[in-house]
Amino acid sequence: MYGLEGKVAVVTGAGRGIGAAIARELAQAKCALAVLDRPGDEASAQLVQELGAVGTKALLVAADVRDFARAEAALAEIHETLGGLDILVCNAGITRDGASWKMPEAAWDAVLDVNLKGVFNYNRAAAAVFKAQGSGKIVNISSINGLRGKFGQVNYAASKGGVIALTKTMARELGKFSVNVNSVAPGMVLTEMAEEIPEAFLEKARAETVLGRLAEPVDVARVVAFLCSELARHITGEVIRVDGGQYI
Repeated sequence: MYGLEGKVAVVTGAGRGIGAAIARELAQAKCALAVLDRPGDEASAQLVQELGAVGTKALLVAADVRDFARAEAALAEIHETLGGLDILVCNAGITRDGASWKMPEAAWDAVLDVNLKGVFNYNRAAAAVFKAQGSGKIVNISSINGLRGKFGQVNYAASKGGVIALTKTMARELGKFSVNVNSVAPGMVLTEMAEEIPEAFLEKARAETVLGRLAEPVDVARVVAFLCSELARHITGEVIRVDGGQYI
């Protein structure tokens, strides 16, 4: 459906939730997959085994997205082992919630380092590869809270707003090299993390939607796969919300 057979994709933070769904969707589209996650992440290792068991060429890459120098080395490793690099999906992210007047410096720094610096590190490293080869697709996972703000998430909202601005800038810089750069901004998604959220909060998010339901990870993954395909060849610099109308 997507025409991605034989492409090489890397997904950061792919061990669980949205990242794992994206990796599975791209694997079903016949991509070779590099699953990039923190050293020692068991969920990512299990995902690589799962993908390999169904015939996907899959590689586990241990890397902390905050590590500037490691980004270039990791992509070089992927390029050499899998025979190329065509798609980058930056999904790795964390939360450290709290009202702004209570937020410690460490919580601000941790979220900005992973969610924004981590995206920059890998966009920058991929840009050099894609610019040289004259092709490539980058999809950065943001959030509707990066567009609207969210009480108790000043660090998270700022980081995701930064991802949106970064995406638009990268699209401008790389467009003449036939590289598409887009962002997907989910609303509330029923991931493993959502299982820890009180039902009252989930119900509030559900009530905000116009479709009356919350997204499953695969809903986000399918949009990402579309943006990685030639079906979306004339789309760049866009922020596509996958939120059931939560932010209208």
